[in-house]
Amino acid sequence: MISFLGDVMTYLSDSANWYGSRGLFQRIWEHLTISVIGIVVAAVIALPIALYLGHIRRGGFVAVSTVNLGRAVPSFGVVGVMFPITLAFAVTASPLGYWATLFALILLAMPPMFVNAYTAVAEADPANVEAARGMGMTEWGVLTRVELPLGMPVIMAGIRTASVAVVATATLGAVVGYGGLGRYIIDGFAQGNDVLIFVGGLLVALFAIATELLLGWVERRTDPMRRVRSRDGASLPQPLPPTTYPPAPG
Repeated sequence: MISFLGDVMTYLSDSANWYGSRGLFQRIWEHLTISVIGIVVAAVIALPIALYLGHIRRGGFVAVSTVNLGRAVPSFGVVGVMFPITLAFAVTASPLGYWATLFALILLAMPPMFVNAYTAVAEADPANVEAARGMGMTEWGVLTRVELPLGMPVIMAGIRTASVAVVATATLGAVVGYGGLGRYIIDGFAQGNDVLIFVGGLLVALFAIATELLLGWVERRTDPMRRVRSRDGASLPQPLPPTTYPPAPG
């Protein structure tokens, strides 16, 4: 084990493994870009529809049930189905495996985003919503100034869950010829090189953990009640010391 970890450190400390078209920096960039693009595209598709349906509180059951079907479809299967389809068109044939992987990541990210966004808006406090309408707010104002801020922590939780899943699943792109950190795992198995497998798995795990921590921090910062709870907690009155009464006469 010690010698194996030494081999890993030797690999990581060699600058030749960090640069070039197959270096760590290039693989990290490929993994980062396809993950971010997949998350952004999924958010652009899922969030507006979910927010609208949550606001009008109609069609939610059908929409959520339909979107949740995506969770039952394995990403590996989606990549396998989409790969030959993308090769049939010149515009999606290059880079090899990129578009098939991206399509699978978008489908993977949409369900948690959609479900959380719909739930966050549809279950906003009715008293606050009605008070906003009573003050003369338009429906757009109610959504953007009341329902959306109140539901932002739940929406961010969906984005965080989707992002971590996308970062971990983007390794599948290497199976169909794309790069990313999964390239080290696939190449390691092909060459019987345990160091490559370990390095690829380690970097993917660290990437996923960093994504979880970063978006978890953002989720906490978007909580509209965070400052209220912090302020109230700091200003709570301290318990008074017990009162001492003089002994009763006689």
